[in-house]
Amino acid sequence: MLIRQFRGSTKLFLGVLILILICTLYIEYKSRKKQTSFAMLHKQGNIKDQYKLIIVVFSAPSNLEQREAVRGTWLSENYEDVKHLFVIGTQNMEFDEHDRLASENKAYHDLLLLPNLQDSYQTLTKKLLHTFAHIYKEYNFDYLLKCDDDSFVLVDKILKEFEKQRYEALDKELYWGFFNGKAQVKRSGSWKETDWIFCDFYLPYALGGGYILSQNLVKFIAHNSNILRLFNSEDVSVGLWLAPLSNIERKHDVRFDTEYRSRGCSNEHIIKHKQNTEAMITMYQTYKASGALCVKEVKYRNSYRYNWDDPPSRCCIREPGIP
Repeated sequence: MLIRQFRGSTKLFLGVLILILICTLYIEYKSRKKQTSFAMLHKQGNIKDQYKLIIVVFSAPSNLEQREAVRGTWLSENYEDVKHLFVIGTQNMEFDEHDRLASENKAYHDLLLLPNLQDSYQTLTKKLLHTFAHIYKEYNFDYLLKCDDDSFVLVDKILKEFEKQRYEALDKELYWGFFNGKAQVKRSGSWKETDWIFCDFYLPYALGGGYILSQNLVKFIAHNSNILRLFNSEDVSVGLWLAPLSNIERKHDVRFDTEYRSRGCSNEHIIKHKQNTEAMITMYQTYKASGALCVKEVKYRNSYRYNWDDPPSRCCIREPGIP
């Protein structure tokens, strides 16, 4: 009698154990299948990675030292909702150089290589269009920062500004940088514009050492890339392309030291253009140690606050006391 009860209990126990095992295997199967489906959708481009900010850094193929300096300083901080990419055109590139870039990308996974673009000063505007088209296709994001590999950026301060704007309920598209409205059209030199026929000056534009666009503005440029008129200066081109759009907040910010040469060093700056590798390392170490950007503040020339109420020819009067 006891033996039969023991055998019955054993069979019951084994049955329950088998049932638990079957349920566990089924749950594991469903989980793996779900993960595989998600991975396939992600691979097919149906699900995009989401970021608050995507940073595209324009770099020349040979500028490894500059890229290493940027990686080791202001891009060394990890932010969950920020992604960066160094953008390089690879068309007609020698095999050895292409191989070096492939090795670099294998090590860092942060190069956007454009196979249909030959990298040069003359193709910067095309480079921008190729970049925007790729970024808009591959990622979901709120904002995009375009800068150069000789720009130094305080990403944490930019993210805080985004939070401030969110609380202010800004419902306009954002075009944020250091604007110029009275730049005369270049008629000679590297940036000569032979096709500019609109007026004697460029339309107001944010200078290319670093500017930020909200996602819808990137979308507009990416979707219309085949019909937009291209000029030598990519930042001038962006200003022209966005000129007729409504509902844009053109935010002129004196904290963007993004002109063709630096105005100096102010602890209020959040983007600084025309910085060599040594300057980047010094600024990064100073900022990490003290929260200040400059070992010593210095001014090489005056800045200006953009006057949107005056015609562009009178927009930008430099004054002392402005960072």
